Amino acid sequence: MNNKKPLTFVIIGSGWRAMFFVRIAGRYPQLFRLKYMLCRSQEKADRIRADRGIPVTVSAEECEKAEPDFVVVAVSKASICQVTTEWALKGFPVICETPAGMNVEELQRLWELKEGHGARIQVAEQYHRYPVIMAGLEAVRRGKLGDPYGVRLSAAHDYHGVSLIRRMLNIAPEPVKLWGRSYVFPVTETDSRHGAVTDGRVEDRGRTCITMEFASGKMAYYDFSGVQYHSFIRSRHVNVQGRDGEWNDTVVRYVGEDHLPAEEHLKLCLPRRYRELETEELKCMAQNWNPVLELDGVQDEYAIATMLFDMKQYLEGGREVYPLAEALEDAYVWTLMEKAVKDPGAVVESQAMPWHKVMPKFIP
Repeated sequence: MNNKKPLTFVIIGSGWRAMFFVRIAGRYPQLFRLKYMLCRSQEKADRIRADRGIPVTVSAEECEKAEPDFVVVAVSKASICQVTTEWALKGFPVICETPAGMNVEELQRLWELKEGHGARIQVAEQYHRYPVIMAGLEAVRRGKLGDPYGVRLSAAHDYHGVSLIRRMLNIAPEPVKLWGRSYVFPVTETDSRHGAVTDGRVEDRGRTCITMEFASGKMAYYDFSGVQYHSFIRSRHVNVQGRDGEWNDTVVRYVGEDHLPAEEHLKLCLPRRYRELETEELKCMAQNWNPVLELDGVQDEYAIATMLFDMKQYLEGGREVYPLAEALEDAYVWTLMEKAVKDPGAVVESQAMPWHKVMPKFIP
């Protein structure tokens, strides 16, 4: 993408998540150019313009007239489907935040937009693009574990967790049964989106545990509490098992071709394709192996940047960044998880969805 004009985009929304896209545009001006951020109030627009020095507006018409290459939808979860629909029907390619929809009706509506109206919609599901997760998925792809059949995941919530489970098990959509429940436990707060918490406050935090059994016989155990995202006393974990090996956090253990056990420590996977996106922080992390699984903001921002980078190929040739069908499946299974915890212990079964017939077996 060197020596070519930057991709242009507008951001619909002005919350915490929207600022990731603002920072990416500022960090890589040779690749991306933010034309506008669309805010709901003039007061907030004025504040962001003063604080960030970026082009901000409260006029959707002004955003349209800017003729961006694509639109980023980063509004509240409840509004993502509606706002994505509005901008897709205006003819703009859209990459929206997660989840693509909050219920089956919204998910089916988005699929009909794509299939019936040719809408160009992608979803910013970034976790599988974290360099340390990419490294583990590469070990799965190379068959180090054999065919993976079991996952225990305590690293990401809801639809993000579903997305990782599908990749870790290397499965296409297939019938799944699931059951589980939510719990509430007290946790001393130590960190937050805005920095360390040192006043000793204790909050009740929910924890959701779900067992999934797939028709192929593969299984997953999802175990997560939101406090794991921002805490110095709660860690995050990945465990994937196959006949020949196991991926555990940042270590892969397997049986080699000589039938002897082997062990490898995962290093950050930084594909050459995204060399322009590597920052000094990321390079430093890659050079200094850390035995603790870290899923931090540096990797998160890089992962999102790779998705924006790949929008160029999507716009020019249709190669999908994160296929809408996959994103809809992630959100659909999440709705089943929600049903399961509302009726603890009851078995919830999936149904065939219209996007299933176009989803091939996934290779990480």
